Amino acid sequence: MAGEVNVTIVGNLADDPELRYTQGGVAVVSVRVGSTPRTFNRQTSAWEDGETVWVRCTAWREVAENVAQSLTKGTRVVVTGRLKAPSAYQSAQGEARASLELEIEEIGASLRYATASVTRRAREGGAGSGASAVAGDPWADAPATSRASKPADDAWANPGTASTGDDTPF
Repeated sequence: MAGEVNVTIVGNLADDPELRYTQGGVAVVSVRVGSTPRTFNRQTSAWEDGETVWVRCTAWREVAENVAQSLTKGTRVVVTGRLKAPSAYQSAQGEARASLELEIEEIGASLRYATASVTRRAREGGAGSGASAVAGDPWADAPATSRASKPADDAWANPGTASTGDDTPF
């Protein structure tokens, strides 16, 4: 949608992802990401931490289930999404505060200080299971084809071979 503010945040998860389901059965996950800026103080020759920025992030449907299954407290993540208008509230001590909220489009573990193993999740609804697979589904398993099953005179199926005629193959 036009006019939305898209941002990318790099930080650590404050808690384990909190997965819930709506009454309609739609998965929603909520995570808090903390990002602390660091600057180098040349006078003391030491790194100094700035004030931590906390952002509440929300994901829906399959992304929500993947986040809950894959990420844990303390994981360094890269989050991209749409920034929502901050909501103002009053803390228990009477201080005025504002909360930043982000609707997640993409989220993943940061590989700067860690390694990861990615496992592709099977699509629901039987995709990739032969005849029930949706045509054109890039995640479905493609049926194995052999070169022998393609016509020998098909110039596109056999690149680098001369076609049988002078006509273009299309």
